[in-house]
Amino acid sequence: MLDIINIIIITVYSLDILLLFLFGLHAYGMVVLYRKNNRFCQSGSEQGYDPIDLSAVRDRDLPVVTVQLPIYNEFYVVDRLLKGVADLQWPSSRLEIQVLDDSTDETREKISRLVAFYRQRKLNIVHLHRENREGHKAGALKAGLEKARGRYIAVFDADFVPAPDFLLRTIPYFQEEDVGMVQTRWGHINADYSMLTRAQSLGIDGHFMIEQVARNCNNLWMNFNGTGGIWRRECILEAGNWQSDTLTEDFDLSYRAELAGWRFRYLMDVVNPAELPATIAAFKSQQFRWCKGSIQTAVKLIPRILRSKFSPSIKTEAIVHLLNYSVHPLMMINILLALPLLMMDSWSGWSIYDLSMMVLFGAAAFLSLGTFGPAFFYIYSQRELYRDWFRRIIWLPVLMMIGTGIAINNTRAFLEAILGIQSAFKRTPKYRIENKKDRLAERMRYKLPFDRLIVLEFFMGSYCLLCVLVSIWYERLFIMPFMLLYAAGFFYIGVKGILESMTSVTAFKLAGQEN
Repeated sequence: MLDIINIIIITVYSLDILLLFLFGLHAYGMVVLYRKNNRFCQSGSEQGYDPIDLSAVRDRDLPVVTVQLPIYNEFYVVDRLLKGVADLQWPSSRLEIQVLDDSTDETREKISRLVAFYRQRKLNIVHLHRENREGHKAGALKAGLEKARGRYIAVFDADFVPAPDFLLRTIPYFQEEDVGMVQTRWGHINADYSMLTRAQSLGIDGHFMIEQVARNCNNLWMNFNGTGGIWRRECILEAGNWQSDTLTEDFDLSYRAELAGWRFRYLMDVVNPAELPATIAAFKSQQFRWCKGSIQTAVKLIPRILRSKFSPSIKTEAIVHLLNYSVHPLMMINILLALPLLMMDSWSGWSIYDLSMMVLFGAAAFLSLGTFGPAFFYIYSQRELYRDWFRRIIWLPVLMMIGTGIAINNTRAFLEAILGIQSAFKRTPKYRIENKKDRLAERMRYKLPFDRLIVLEFFMGSYCLLCVLVSIWYERLFIMPFMLLYAAGFFYIGVKGILESMTSVTAFKLAGQEN
């Protein structure tokens, strides 16, 4: 019986390590593809689509553009969003702004006042409020599309500030009739606010500077990121319109459009700054939605992708992209199997150390190539984006730590998606935290519930520390740095979650007393 258990543990662990290794190699591959032809993703280059000069073209010769702003209880940031949209450089006669408001709190009244204010200044803006949130964001976008006048549909979430020249620089790319969507890069309003936001900025930079460029400039599929992009209306409708059966309606529509033959363009030098989640609760909510939604989309579309007539390279990269969040459950398996492997010779008589040192060294060297793939990927993105990149990468261990700490949250999301378990839509609250002077406690009008996953986070942190002690006892110290980093990640996420929950309860009570 023990032999069977040993074989199962070693087999599962070996497959787990192999898959993590392959995801690590994929990170290197993205950098290679980025270097191959990244100029393709610079606006105004290659095809020569320079920004529109409004002084050289008549208003009536420009297309009507609808800008959709999906809002749900965003009291603190909606005014910043509307000011940014009002500053868009485009003739007012050819611009329509839809505030798609699903709010259930004071945000609704605030939007009404803001819309009235901008209408007095001759801005063509409408406030569309829904009493029910059927379909959530996808439902709001679909309902707005039915009333939209624009041939092109831009989307901005509440935490974004559109670049003033966004339309001038993206619209020209629709001269290519098969281009269905143009996506631009996310910037950061509050990257320097905290350790959490610094780490997130590295992660997002990696995706937008390396991954999106690598895919788009090599004719591979990329996705609309839910905001900071603009669609051809015809493309949305031909692809089957917005659908709400996944939590990532943007990813879902993107791949359905590309399956239908539409091409996308990505512009890495058109940047729309956004507010990064400043709380662990908001970060976990965002990650849960992204993870569960991408896996739901994988379950939904991978069979169609496999049956399609696209090239093997396109299919392979599309599937890897869809399954990227599988890294988190793989990490959990890796951590949970560490202790039985460390102690295997004491309880079973088996030991991986029975292998020759040459074999062990070779295997370790081979697998380490994959281990450092993500680190190289993120470092390269910082090098490409910032002159002071060397100073910024000191936060890379924090990104790795938080990436592990969020693994329980994302593993739950992964399992729910695979098992078809439905869960309530969780918003990612924003508090207009723009710099270190902003006090988060003063803006927590939304009460944060206690997250029961915190118990598991503390358990996993303690488990990692136990692995450290066992590795010392058995003199297998190579595992110590990893387990210490993992423990720090779980404890950080858990402790911050408790502190934020306590702060929000206090702030919520004080707000009630003031009212």
